[in-house]
Amino acid sequence: MRKRLSLILISAILAVTSLTACNKQEDKPATADGHKKVTVKIGMWPEDTDAEQVALFNKYKAECEKKYNWITIEPAHYKYSVESFVPLAESGQLPTVFETWYTEPQKLIANKYVADITDELKENKWLDSMDPKIKDLLSKDGKTYGIPRDGYALGLYVNIKLFKQAGLMDGDIPKYPKTMDELAQTAATIKQKTGKAGIVLLSKDNSGGWHFSNIAWAFGAKLQVEENGKWKSNLNSKEAVAAMQYVKDLKWKYNAVTDEILQDWTSGMQAIGTSNAAMYFAAQDGVNVPTKDYGLSKDDLALVPFPAGPGGQYSLMGGTPYMFSSTASKDEIDGALKFIEIMGKAPVLNADTEKGLKDDADYRKKNNIPVIPSFQVWTNKDYLDKVEEIRKANENINYNLFKDYFSNVPKTLHTEEPNLTQDMYAELYPVIQAVLTNKDANVQALMDKANSNFQQKLDTNINKK
Repeated sequence: MRKRLSLILISAILAVTSLTACNKQEDKPATADGHKKVTVKIGMWPEDTDAEQVALFNKYKAECEKKYNWITIEPAHYKYSVESFVPLAESGQLPTVFETWYTEPQKLIANKYVADITDELKENKWLDSMDPKIKDLLSKDGKTYGIPRDGYALGLYVNIKLFKQAGLMDGDIPKYPKTMDELAQTAATIKQKTGKAGIVLLSKDNSGGWHFSNIAWAFGAKLQVEENGKWKSNLNSKEAVAAMQYVKDLKWKYNAVTDEILQDWTSGMQAIGTSNAAMYFAAQDGVNVPTKDYGLSKDDLALVPFPAGPGGQYSLMGGTPYMFSSTASKDEIDGALKFIEIMGKAPVLNADTEKGLKDDADYRKKNNIPVIPSFQVWTNKDYLDKVEEIRKANENINYNLFKDYFSNVPKTLHTEEPNLTQDMYAELYPVIQAVLTNKDANVQALMDKANSNFQQKLDTNINKK
């Protein structure tokens, strides 16, 4: 899970010992410009199975190594997970640069797993171009430890093929649900008329709790509250229980969900991309997965606002930062920043970043991926103007299928819950499993248990500090 673009919160993790610098590369001779020759391990390198993306990254690699003869780029694909990170960090095996979620930076900083890159950002003139609230998330005690890749906000993916089959179109625009009640009714109609799931819900891992929090907010829930300087779990409030009952009803009252209950983020994308589900909670940064990865035509995907509930309308906001191993040397960090600039992800407008932006747009057009706006996390106006100029020049979709989402999102943004966010999700997703697999599941009792478990974690890790 990723975290938001503005107004961002922080979670905590198991404390472990910090790394030493013993795994840094041995010093190599300095080049003419004063840099030592380094090998930069790129953690966001795509998996080998994604041939087109690998080809694009190899292009970045060749351009980077040609321009900077002191840099050798080494592919080092790593997909962040809570379970895998600590062993890699403790053994000094982290890539030079890697992606994580916005729930993670403060705990990685606290445990000294990531490098202070303040000086490198100043030297490259990037530091003052970062959105101030994003910078706060990635900083501690005046030092900055990462840079943003992007931001996202949850909405609702719509499979237009299934909406057409169900007769739920207004011209070329789907009659998408505006409220949670409409979502249930629409999902039921699609299941009845097409035999396919109206909606796919996540329940296999923490992603289930992540999506549920947005549903809960729509029912008016506040999942964590601060009282007298202490944090209180609020998972069993009447609003949160009502939200979980709604989830249960999608299965047992409306018969609207997938037959396979154990779904995670990837299988949810697969369900929408293969037309086995008509709706799925997701964000603008994932449109490549149902289209390129699972074959849904870019013209058969719409992204609309997250439905409103009795407690309001909200869109969970997050994103992905780049962070740097604490064992990386100054030259390795600078080399990683140079590679990011070649990718077009740096907040500067020059030939390299413009080419990177155009290469990315061209890649999307060639691979059936919608070219749509992104949530920007930098403030450099010249750069942002160029990003939008290139996007418009390469737009390959009916923008009306996305317009309501992009116009609505700025008014509905909601941060993730502030403390032990992943631990909270870990308490919620087993409840979702239970209510979707057992018609007689006692929602109140299950939420009471989850609340008690999470309160113990808050008391141990947050309230005793």
